[in-house]
Amino acid sequence: MSFGVVRHVRSSLIVLLAVCAIAAGCSGAGVFKREYEYEEELYLALDGSATLNVNASVASLVTLRGADLDLDPRARIDRNRVRALFEGEGASASVSLARRDGRRFVHVSVRADDVRQVSRLAPFAWSTYRFDRRGDMFEFRQVVGPSAEGTGGAIQWTGEEIVAFRMHLPSEILFHNAPSGEVERGNILEWEQPLTERLAGRPVDIEVHLEPKSILYTTLWLFGSTIVAAAGALALVIWWIARRGRESEIAEPRPPASPQNRARVRDGDPGPPPHRAGVRDGDPGPARGNA
Repeated sequence: MSFGVVRHVRSSLIVLLAVCAIAAGCSGAGVFKREYEYEEELYLALDGSATLNVNASVASLVTLRGADLDLDPRARIDRNRVRALFEGEGASASVSLARRDGRRFVHVSVRADDVRQVSRLAPFAWSTYRFDRRGDMFEFRQVVGPSAEGTGGAIQWTGEEIVAFRMHLPSEILFHNAPSGEVERGNILEWEQPLTERLAGRPVDIEVHLEPKSILYTTLWLFGSTIVAAAGALALVIWWIARRGRESEIAEPRPPASPQNRARVRDGDPGPPPHRAGVRDGDPGPARGNA
């Protein structure tokens, strides 16, 4: 394969990879995920176990959940103290800290054996959870009640803060009451509420009906099929480019042989020797003198 063909193949691969990266980055709700003041993410399993992730500013934890944390952005946050707030019987938690626009944020991941018992934990006590099988489907229901009315009254909110409750579901969704009416990529549902309404105690009613069979294996099969199809398409593009390059390098075909030459070839006669300039028949040319 010539240098020109290799260059074309390399350029095509770069373009294809760039297109795939842009498509992956722009998929879903958008290029960038929306930032929330307080966010709960519930990863539900069909056996009733769940993982709940809380991503929240320290100010929102103090105001909404009554957490006893220092609001000073320069203050040190005790992770063990936060972890103890979210742990309890049948639930373990891990904590990490971050900053956003100079403000402190807490990220907590809670692993619970039974989602119906999560309301026993203080940070989730504002919700009631129900998860039961009804015939040939599972029914999940969560009602988020008033906030804890913590000691964050001195905080100056802008009025643009958003609170979100998101669900990552394990099987096909038969029914849901998410305000957008849409299921996000990854089988995700979302309920948003302005912080002002959350502070006012306006409830959030979440209801979802699910198929009793997990979509995990189906998703893995589809993902694998997509990879195989993409690899096949890429191989086809490379083969097509390489073939075009080879065809462009093939020399023009020789003119057809004359009838006399074809006859000689059939009779086994290779034909007269090639003519050499300056040599006559039977004349080897003048003898060369000795040096």
